[in-house]
This record gives sequence, structure tokens and C-alpha cells, in this order.
Amino acid sequence: MNFAQIKAALPRELLASVVVFLVALPLCMGIAIASGMPPAKGLITGIIGGVVVGFLAGSPLQVSGPAAGLAVLVFELVRQHGMAMLGPILLLAGFLQLLAGRFKLGCWFRVTAPAVVYGMLAGIGVLIVLSQVHVMLDSAPQPAGLDNLLGFPAALAQAMPSISGGVGWQAGLLGLLTIAIMWTWEHYRPKSLRFVPGALLGVGVATVISLVLSLSVKRVQVPDNLAEAIDWLRPADLLNLADPALLIAAFAVAFIASAETLLSAAAVDRMHSGVRSDFDRELSAQGVGNMLCGLLGALPMTGVIVRSSANVQAGAQTRMSAIFHGIWLLAFVVALSSVLQSIPVASLAGVLVYTGVKLVDMKAFRGLGRYGRMPMFTYAATALAIIFTDLLTGVLLGFALTLLKLALKAARLKISLVSREEENVMELRLTGAATFLKVPALTQVLGTVPAGTTVHVPLAGLSYIDHSCLELLEEWGRANQAKGSRLIIESRGLKRRTEGRLRTTNGFGT
Repeated sequence: MNFAQIKAALPRELLASVVVFLVALPLCMGIAIASGMPPAKGLITGIIGGVVVGFLAGSPLQVSGPAAGLAVLVFELVRQHGMAMLGPILLLAGFLQLLAGRFKLGCWFRVTAPAVVYGMLAGIGVLIVLSQVHVMLDSAPQPAGLDNLLGFPAALAQAMPSISGGVGWQAGLLGLLTIAIMWTWEHYRPKSLRFVPGALLGVGVATVISLVLSLSVKRVQVPDNLAEAIDWLRPADLLNLADPALLIAAFAVAFIASAETLLSAAAVDRMHSGVRSDFDRELSAQGVGNMLCGLLGALPMTGVIVRSSANVQAGAQTRMSAIFHGIWLLAFVVALSSVLQSIPVASLAGVLVYTGVKLVDMKAFRGLGRYGRMPMFTYAATALAIIFTDLLTGVLLGFALTLLKLALKAARLKISLVSREEENVMELRLTGAATFLKVPALTQVLGTVPAGTTVHVPLAGLSYIDHSCLELLEEWGRANQAKGSRLIIESRGLKRRTEGRLRTTNGFGT
């Protein structure tokens, strides 16, 4: 863009950036709290996602920042390894993303089965809800989803004044008020005020009420100086990456963040008719951003659909809006940190509960039914495994089910032995994929061929045949040659490919 174009677009981009900033502000802090980190860590990630990644991004209208999809994983990592170890993990994860982008691997992250991705988000959404309902009562969440579910009645009882004299009910009402305002605003907001985000409105109203009534609730703790929230990566901590658990965590963060980013970028592309996303450049930009977050001790980032869709709907057409939203975050934290310190933690938890519920996308679940029952089962199994075990186990289970489906589909082979019009001539018809899994069935059918029969085996109906099946056919031909039998493999018309080489030996072959 030349100077005149930039000058003409500047008012529109500034307005869009303000909208995105208003959406991002409560989410950055809420996701940090859900991740077991100080709210300022989420704000640092949001600033880097806007100013740095916004400048480098391959998807110009996508907005990056802390994502609810990684909150559960970060919470578990911080609990197991401590906050200091998050820096080395993010540094390595970002480096892996950078390498993936440089080696043009962006398209491969998008081949993840939608059932696994939607199931992962649903499981994460349920875990966020189960943990944040405790935060809404000003109590601490448990590390496991099932523990949060079982412990909720006790937390609720402790918050009730009539039972234990607690004041957590005040925080709970603020959280419920925030959720109610967000739902009402989403469904009934005037068109003229569509740019006002429901999350900001809900948090703003809850904050004012809590101050007017002088409620005894926990409030956000943000340092007066943002530099105090920066925990620089210590070189000695890098040595801990020799721990296999940390290496696995880094790969998990890199993969999940990349998949969520590129799926979001693809969704953003469908929202506008402007410049399409360069997935490899976007992946590299995310890598740089996560490496910086690791160096500063902040939260991991991804491209996020909530802020990105707000950006598109606000009329943004260039990357300037994403960059400016990061500048607004920085300016607000530096100049008005006292305002942030007035926000009730329960209100931010309400934002996360509402977000978590929306992650459980039943419309996407029903949409998977168009492709059969297996994708729906994969969605449900992935989500339940994440809820009852952990994020990595759930994702791996989802991939295992996807591979199982592919293996079962690839192993389908229809075998039929039919007689031709000629005397002592039969045809072995194969349709599908002839793999080693079908060797027993193929052996059984060949065992029914009468002695002295010439067997034709056309391969035109096969999409694939491996060496195990080929060797079985050739071995049968050699073994039965003394009985007067012949085997003729007709390889012409093989649909895709044949593993190995078809040989012609002793009267059988091509």
C-alpha cells in the first residue's frame, strides 16, 4: 500500500482495532487466570500477538493472542513443572512452528481430522467450565476436571452465607450477571451498537456494581509497572529441556497451537473477499510470537477466531487493525492499570464459562453425522478422554481412532471366485485394497480351487496390493503347478499402484 492508500484506510482500521481491543482485553486476563497464571501474562501475550505477529502474519485479518484452547494444557504444565518451565517449553514450541513454516509444512497441520479438532475444543470447553465455576465462587479450582465436578457442591456450600457464612455467593452472582449480559447482548443487541463486545459490557457492569456495593470479592492483580510481570527466560532453565516430559509438552503446544491457528485462518478467509492467508508465513509468525512469549515468561498464543471475526465484522481490511489493537492493549495497561485492578475475578471467570460453553459446538457435532457415525464417535471419544484424563491423551486417542478408520477402510477387500465359460478356467476377482490383513481370507479362497484349473487374477478392481498378497498368489501358482494348475495375474488397469514387482515365472505372472 502507498501512503495515500494508508491514509485513506487509517480511520477504518483504527475503529476496527478499538473493537478488537475491547474484545481482547477481558479475554487476555480471563484466559490467563484459567491457565493458572497472573492476568498480566495474558496481556503481554496479547500485546505481542498484536504488535509483532500482526506485523509478520500471513493472515492479515487474523488476530493473535492467548487462546482458551490452550488454557487447560498450560494449567497442567504450570501445575506439574512450575511457571518458570513454561518459558523453555514455549521457546522450543515457537522454534518448531518457525521451522514448520520455513519448510512449507503449514498445509500439513490442516489435514487434522475435523472430528479430532472439534472434539478437542469441546473437551477443553467442558474443562474450562468445570474449573471456572469454582473461580466464579472465589475458590480455587482443582487440577482435574472430574475433581472439579465432584468438588463443586462443597465449593457452593462454602460460598453460601446460610451454610458456612461465606461471601463467595457475591462473586457467584457477579459471574452469573456477566454471563446473562453476554447472552442477552449477543441475541438482542441493537445493530447500531454491534461493535460493542458483550464480554466488555458484562465485565464493566459487574465491576461498577461491585464497587458501588463495596462487595468483598477477589479482584484482578495487575502490577502498576508491566515490566514487573516479565519473567525473563534464564539460560539455565534451557537445560531442563533434556527432560522428555518437557520435550513432549513443547511438541504438544506447537501442534495444538498450529492446528488451531490455521483452522482459524481458514475460517477467517471464508468471512471476507480480500487477501487470502499464506499458511506457511502465518505459521512462522506464530513461531516468532511464541518464542518471544517464552523469553518474557508469558502465555502461549494462537490465532483466535473470536477476536479475528470481530476484526472482520468491524470492517478491517489490512493488518494495521491487528497491530493497533496490540498498541491499545499496551497503552491501557501502562496508563490505566488501576482500572484493571478494580475488575472482579469472578466476572472474568463468567466470561470464560460462557466461552467454554460455546466451544462445545453441537452444530459441528451434528454436521459430522453427514460423514457417518465414526466421525461423531471420534468427536465424543476425544472430548470425553480429555475430560477424564488429560489433553494429550484425548488428542492421541482421536488420532488413533482416525487412523483406525483409515486402516479399516484400506483393509476392505471383496474376494469372489467365479467359473468362466471355458473348461477348467476360473477367475479370482478382487475389489478394494489387498493388504496383509486379507492374506488369511485369500488363502482360504485359493484353497477351494480344484486341481488342474487355470486361475486368472485381474487387478483392475484393486486400489492397492502389497507384497504379502502378491507373494501369496505367486507361491500358490508354484505350489500347484505340479497338479496342472496355472495362475495368471493380469495387472493392466490397476487403479493406483502395486507394491513390489509382478514377476513371470513358470507360466504365471503378467
